[in-house]
Amino acid sequence: MSIKKYDVVVIGELNVDLILNKTDVFPEIGKEILARQMNLVLGSSSAIFASNLSCLGAKVAFIGKTGADLFGDFVISSLHSKTVDTTGIVRDRSCSTGATVVVNFNEDRAMITHPGAMETFSGNEVNWEIIRQSRHLHISSYFIQTSLQKNIGDIFRKAKQLGLTTSFDPQWDPAENWKIDLDQILPDIDLFFPNEAEILKITRSSTVEDALQKIKPAAGIIVIKQGNRGSTIVQDGKAHLLPAFLNKEVVDAIGAGDSFNAGFVYRFLQDKPLEYCHRFGNMIAAVSTTAAGGTGAFSGRQEVFTVLKEKYGYEEN
Repeated sequence: MSIKKYDVVVIGELNVDLILNKTDVFPEIGKEILARQMNLVLGSSSAIFASNLSCLGAKVAFIGKTGADLFGDFVISSLHSKTVDTTGIVRDRSCSTGATVVVNFNEDRAMITHPGAMETFSGNEVNWEIIRQSRHLHISSYFIQTSLQKNIGDIFRKAKQLGLTTSFDPQWDPAENWKIDLDQILPDIDLFFPNEAEILKITRSSTVEDALQKIKPAAGIIVIKQGNRGSTIVQDGKAHLLPAFLNKEVVDAIGAGDSFNAGFVYRFLQDKPLEYCHRFGNMIAAVSTTAAGGTGAFSGRQEVFTVLKEKYGYEEN
């Protein structure tokens, strides 16, 4: 068996986040409010996952698209700084890099996204040589990548044929149409990472139990993220809720779910028991909330494990 160049290849959307914190009230139409703190950071579910997974120690490559602009330069530079391979990222002069403005107030937030290149990235721009050199494929943000949607099932299927393990996080549908053929996609997915609101919307269900009944026949391992309540893992028809590792001084929760995915996949690729992967995912999600943005808490591997030890008593074996 040949040694792969990358542990994980990520196919997904790319954007920057402009985060406004320390507001006194939540925004209202027609009224101006002040934010006492502003940060421009790497955004997008896929990029946060890739960056934080690389920070933990995995070898990560990214396949996606940005505009040939300053925000695109920022995205590439941010990923480079976390040693993510960006040779699979297309730079397109005909479109702009995506951007999201985030306004945080207490534990609530409002977001406005300009999708830009995220909507134009398509299956014929996917670099298959990078995928062939990888052990695991992760795809996120199905709904916002409208040009890629029709190819995602085939991409997962071909990746499985090449011997990769796979994971998928659908993310929120900004249009709230929730049209996705899970029966066609799930059989080729090893780890399915929706949050609770997403799985209810996708399956048109009123309870998690009902949602699981609809997708279990086609699914492998399902992990449902449930915010400060923790997360539930479902395997072989059995569900187990693991409470969250709470951070009493939350800066924001941006990217906490993506960080959970990174922690879970990191241990999954080390062949750790699922219970261990689950627990580590919850801890990495908690670490994410200690700094602004999805990657702010992940300045380096040693720093992350120092936080894990000091806050949650975790030490590497």
